[in-house]
Amino acid sequence: MEAPQGEVVSPAAVPDLEWFEESEETHAPQIELLETTSAQEPPPNASEPFCPRDCLVPVVFPGPVSQEGCCRFTCELLKHIMYQRQQLPLPYEHLKHFYRKPPQAEDMVKKKPRAIAEANSRACQQTLAELESVLNHLEGLFARTLVPRVLILLGGSVLSPKEFYELDLSRLAPNSMDQSLSTAACLRRLFRAIFVADAFSELQVPPLMGTIVMAQGHRDCGEDWFRPKLNYRVPRRGHKLTVTLSCGRPSVPVPAWEDYIWFQAPVTLKGFHE
Repeated sequence: MEAPQGEVVSPAAVPDLEWFEESEETHAPQIELLETTSAQEPPPNASEPFCPRDCLVPVVFPGPVSQEGCCRFTCELLKHIMYQRQQLPLPYEHLKHFYRKPPQAEDMVKKKPRAIAEANSRACQQTLAELESVLNHLEGLFARTLVPRVLILLGGSVLSPKEFYELDLSRLAPNSMDQSLSTAACLRRLFRAIFVADAFSELQVPPLMGTIVMAQGHRDCGEDWFRPKLNYRVPRRGHKLTVTLSCGRPSVPVPAWEDYIWFQAPVTLKGFHE
């Protein structure tokens, strides 16, 4: 299997958009997302350095989204970035399909010796297990607290990553009493905006790197898997992309963001190549 090239896929090739639609059918009906023009917004946290060459993608939804929707945005963006930055050889859902079963005899005869095929299978299954663990615990974190910001750090360290990607959820209204928009439609809009921004095409082909997930949550949310980082500061270097999400209306008042701290996933996701 050849490693994917360092280019942006078309909207039709964004992984699992059909799955987004199918999964929504099992949930309560939601408002369909109407087409609106995404307004340009200033960079989040203006007090923090922002390089003009960095990519800023503002996405405006015409209504509130659920807390579960915010979690889905985070999880799908994490999987998408790992694939686009070639830390996964295939989209996450495809890997789950191909590597949940042991190597087939005909594949080993035609392509690779048994030892290499088994080693690849073990490495991929470990990567999938670690990624699934992070995704599951993200669901738990979003269930406990509002999560205004998420960082996805690739390479280097949490203080000085080679690349980092930010998802700003602080302008959304997840606790609104209004009916939430369709998560599937919001995901389509999100990935369409990232595709149009061409956020990955100019980046060099990377080596395998560790991926660390950081998320903000309330200091008293009772989270016991993610590790609190009370004095953590967002890195000044390595920034590649900020996605800001808003709901086209004033945000519902929330407790002071000063009570929110950074939490770090205790697992470093290891990239996998065949």
